[in-house]
Amino acid sequence: MGLIKAILTAPTAPIRFVDWTARQVLDAAEREYYDPAAIRQRLADLSAQLDNGEITEEEFDRMEDELLDRLEEAEEYLNERQ
Repeated sequence: MGLIKAILTAPTAPIRFVDWTARQVLDAAEREYYDPAAIRQRLADLSAQLDNGEITEEEFDRMEDELLDRLEEAEEYLNERQ
């Protein structure tokens, strides 16, 4: 029965592959987006940019708020997955 099923479902193989690939990309993007270590590193980089005069205080405040919100969201996301 396995051979018959394989033959009958062969036309859908490209669709299944695209679906699997999309899920893998989404999973990798979520892991990167919700990685607290990466967010903290971005906060440290942002602070260094401010110290070096590469960004203004207003830009720093805006981006810091966004990153802190993202860090909070990441911690909630990780707690939900456990």
